[in-house]
Amino acid sequence: MRCSAHSRPNVCSRACGTCCTRCKCVPPGTFGNRHLCGKCYTDMTTHGNKPKCP
Repeated sequence: MRCSAHSRPNVCSRACGTCCTRCKCVPPGTFGNRHLCGKCYTDMTTHGNKPKCP
């Protein structure tokens, strides 16, 4: 559900799997609402300092 509307669903699913496992949370909807999963989800970044979790 989270990655269903993403332009690159495989990349999104891989990132979401990592974030959801580490933070034990999946934000509702297909976009946004990341703040509902707390700092673990919002503060995780890629090597390029971009938000990791979709």
